[in-house]
Amino acid sequence: MPRQNLVNYEVNRTIAAPLKSSGRAAVRPKKSKWSRKRKVLTSVLITLAIIVGVGIWFGAGIIGNLDKLFHGNIFSDIHAFFSTTQLKGENEGRVNILLAGYQGKNSDEGPLTDSIMIVSLDTKNNTAFTMSIPRDLWVKIPGIGQQKINAANTNTSFNEPGYFKGGMGDLQSIIEQDFHIPIDYYALIDYNAFEGAVNAVGGITVDIKSPDPRGLYDPNVDKADGGPLILPNGPVNLDGKQALALAVARGDSPYAYGFPLSDINRTQHQRQMLIALEQKASSTGVLTNPITITQLVNSFASNVKTNLSLPDVLELARLIKHVNFNNIKSYGLTYSGNGPEALLTTFYAPNGSDALIPRAGEFNYSAIQAYYNQITGN
Repeated sequence: MPRQNLVNYEVNRTIAAPLKSSGRAAVRPKKSKWSRKRKVLTSVLITLAIIVGVGIWFGAGIIGNLDKLFHGNIFSDIHAFFSTTQLKGENEGRVNILLAGYQGKNSDEGPLTDSIMIVSLDTKNNTAFTMSIPRDLWVKIPGIGQQKINAANTNTSFNEPGYFKGGMGDLQSIIEQDFHIPIDYYALIDYNAFEGAVNAVGGITVDIKSPDPRGLYDPNVDKADGGPLILPNGPVNLDGKQALALAVARGDSPYAYGFPLSDINRTQHQRQMLIALEQKASSTGVLTNPITITQLVNSFASNVKTNLSLPDVLELARLIKHVNFNNIKSYGLTYSGNGPEALLTTFYAPNGSDALIPRAGEFNYSAIQAYYNQITGN
């Protein structure tokens, strides 16, 4: 979808018959304020760039999995290193990549995306930011109807001109048409990729800072996912299974503690671990170890779907080298507090679930559009 047409373009989308709203206010109380600005790295993209930049030299096995991940072959691999093709959006000064994570192929929730994030690279000023979109945002999903935004990826039959095919294209259409945020690339990530990557680098260390002096406890995390989660406050070393348990925990059991903001706390922990993973993956010991690089490539090849090609990722690696990671900002569509910074509010959805809608009203995304324009300086 051309960027200049996003604001005025009206797409004829087939929406299932809308459910009648109950008009009831949400029953969930607002909780403590959440800071929208955090220094964060997007480990998946950065680690992919590192892997491609180093790992391709280590043998045919790696190349085969890179081809699987980036839809290539030996001829395109060779061509990639001589390619001067720029990324979509690069000439206009901004490249936006949609990241979505789900809990795995064997999850009871299927392909519902628990994490939705936009990574935005300013290619002229060498800066970057991330913007998280709450999975509970109530939207109109083409082909499905009114539902939480995390259900968009379940529409595998979506196939409209100008968008990715399948569920990620459906999600893209919502973000572009409703929020007026252009999307150039996507990566759909099974959390098993995260578990495998953590194991490949020999584990990660994170500093748990729960407001509860006991640390974190969530009995609802399945044993298969490394649960129940029990972690003390302070620096802790996590293997892949433990990291996955922390990534999916949100403390929504009455017996849990250390998660006063539930899903927001989960997102914070995910980003904290992504920082730790990127730092570990970019360390000299990892980059010079062909076995570790092979394990990382294998993990991503089996658990990541993307429309990024190998030349795209090589160009991404070149751009990332010029970004000051200490200045990367992270933004979110917050629903805490009563001030103007709270773009969303809680909502009792027609299907009986707790959801989120814009404070301006159901399906009124003008404040979100203005917020993105403010961040990007448009």
